[in-house]
Amino acid sequence: MNKTAKHLLEIKAVKLNNDNPFTWASGRKSPIYCDNRVTLSYPEIRTYIRDQFVEIIRKNYADVDVIAGVATGGIAQGALVAQVLEKPFVYVRAEEKKHGTNSRIEGHLNAGQKVVVIEDLVSTGKSSLIAVDALREAGCEVLGMVAIFTYTLKTALENFEQANVKLDTLTTYPILLEQAVESGYISENDVISLNEWSADPAKWSDNRM
Repeated sequence: MNKTAKHLLEIKAVKLNNDNPFTWASGRKSPIYCDNRVTLSYPEIRTYIRDQFVEIIRKNYADVDVIAGVATGGIAQGALVAQVLEKPFVYVRAEEKKHGTNSRIEGHLNAGQKVVVIEDLVSTGKSSLIAVDALREAGCEVLGMVAIFTYTLKTALENFEQANVKLDTLTTYPILLEQAVESGYISENDVISLNEWSADPAKWSDNRM
């Protein structure tokens, strides 16, 4: 987990800034912004992440039939993982497309198949679990989800538990903060505010609006 966190910080896939918070799509303010798509531009890191995913899947989900990526962040890594494992690949849209077959799931999938879902990032887990719901509605058994990074927010933990979905990640928010302090990217004082955010993101955001 430490190595993945180091990689994300090295290539600035994760940015931390207490003084000038980022604005998420929801409109909330946050001291952290994560864009794991950046990892695809670095072959060595891209391959490392792929291999870590493969190792987890072989260890924990050996009976998987299909790899599914969550659009859009999980598509590229999901396809790379499926190639190594020599498994079929599909991806799941956030909503039905408005033309053609109106599909939510792109690719060939049979009811009863066992699926592992690939995601780049888990925040609240809402969008990730929408993909799980679509796969279950298609008659598949979702064995679990593997993601590069999770903020380990309480909301996400509750959502995954309620949905009965096992989540494996390559690194986590607490580990990322440890590595950021160790590398001098942030100070110990910064960690206090960053931990306040993770404990209550809504309150932290409201205080900075």
